[in-house]
Amino acid sequence: MSRIEIKGLNMVYQGADKTEALTDINLTVEEGEFVTILGPSGCGKSTLLEIVAGLIKQTSGTISLDGKLLDGPSDDIGVVFQDSSLMPWRTIRKNIEFGLEIKKTPRAEIRKLVDKYINIVGLNGFENKYPHQLSGGMRQRAGLARTLINNPAVLLMDEPLGAVDHLTRLTIQDEIAALWKKENKTVIFITHDVSEAVYLGTRVVLLSPRPGRVKQIFEVPYNGSRSRKDKEVLDTIDKIYREINSDVPVKPEEKIEYRI
Repeated sequence: MSRIEIKGLNMVYQGADKTEALTDINLTVEEGEFVTILGPSGCGKSTLLEIVAGLIKQTSGTISLDGKLLDGPSDDIGVVFQDSSLMPWRTIRKNIEFGLEIKKTPRAEIRKLVDKYINIVGLNGFENKYPHQLSGGMRQRAGLARTLINNPAVLLMDEPLGAVDHLTRLTIQDEIAALWKKENKTVIFITHDVSEAVYLGTRVVLLSPRPGRVKQIFEVPYNGSRSRKDKEVLDTIDKIYREINSDVPVKPEEKIEYRI
């Protein structure tokens, strides 16, 4: 099981000027769901993910995994950040196997698992390279493999494709979708890209400007496969753009165009 439940979550950063980052977040992510979280810069998307990951502590509210309260990092939760954070002095293979080394997994099993995930993320032939020798997209694949190899039930992804070029981004989106379908993980994916959020997600959670609160949740029909040209995908993208722009004053003579 891997059901995440967030209840009444608030986050206020203390200091000379208090900053209210998140307010009254209530969200349940069911087992096997792919939930994308969308919102403007500074709305608290990354803060929310870091709280779920146990990296920072919320001001109030609770987070539970399968009914058990979370109060810090969990082996059942894996995190992929925008920066792959690979160790530059270790080869790609050595980076991917690092978590298993810490767990003192037998070498034969490590070798077998690393080979499996190198193949899954498409890094065959590059496993003995160092991070600086790879493109940004390849480094992100390595970072994803390093997380997946520890077999977390829940995968948290914080704008993992923000630093790669557009064509690479589309390719890795497809790879992430295929991995989710194959590995049956519960995924929470942070992004600021509307099309990406809809293409990947079974639900899209739209946060308001700071302090972030759940403004609206959009269901994205999914029957086991999806295309960027599906009518349901395009219609949902249009609905989200309309919601984002609903608070923007428009003069009668102006016409809003929605670009996809």
